Amino acid sequence: MTDCLFCRIVAGEIPATVVTETETTLAFRDIDPKAPTHVLVIPKEHHREIGDVEPQLAGEILATAHQVAKSEGIDASGYRLVFNTGEDGGQTVFHVHCHVLGGRGLSWPPG
Repeated sequence: MTDCLFCRIVAGEIPATVVTETETTLAFRDIDPKAPTHVLVIPKEHHREIGDVEPQLAGEILATAHQVAKSEGIDASGYRLVFNTGEDGGQTVFHVHCHVLGGRGLSWPPG
């Protein structure tokens, strides 16, 4: 989709600080981090929200997110994975993305 920010990142039209990449996923640093580690994991193929994603791809997104946590050194101390879905869920870019947050204590409940 030419008007989708994350599709344009996948296409290389918009720069991003890539953390890791697989055949089906791309992980890059959030430009407005909310924690010392704040990485977004997206499917390379456009899907509007997590409910649109096939189970296998959802598993690949989660596996990439865990790999990010390991490579960032937050897997042992703990981290949070967040999928914002829909406007009321806080989704602002309508391309599935998983936030990997960590590197500090994270309060509950979230905002």
